[in-house]
Amino acid sequence: MSACPCGSGRPLDACCGPHLSGAALPPTAEALMRSRYAAYATGAVDYLEQTLLPETRGDFDREQTANWSGTSEWTGLEVRATEKGGAGDEEGWVEFVARFRTDGKDYVHHETSRFVRRDGRWFYADGIIGTKPRSAPKVGRNDPCPCGSGRKFKKCCGA
Repeated sequence: MSACPCGSGRPLDACCGPHLSGAALPPTAEALMRSRYAAYATGAVDYLEQTLLPETRGDFDREQTANWSGTSEWTGLEVRATEKGGAGDEEGWVEFVARFRTDGKDYVHHETSRFVRRDGRWFYADGIIGTKPRSAPKVGRNDPCPCGSGRKFKKCCGA
């Protein structure tokens, strides 16, 4: 049995394989992201298209995707962070680093992807290169502490 390309340490047949074959749906946004990496690694181009949010499939280039998938050696996946994306969520974010080699040169793709769940099924919606921007404003050292103490951040929670 071959190891799953997603880096879980489990065999492909017991990890992403059932998702790629259509025997099971990924239960979380992270599971979908991992299975999409495995799809690139194994050349499962149909799966990559089917797991795109339907309204975003218009610009999917099957030939280019198949070429990239087939001419690259997929060398590793690191999941850095997840936000939501569980059984009770309708949206989730997964930050990951995908490593691959093309024409003898190593590449790193760092992305934070957004996933949407519809009718119990997760889809890749879009992504941003790198880390998702923070949603809360940054607190400066001399700003009032957000805990409500009335002291400066640097003398309170920032110490």
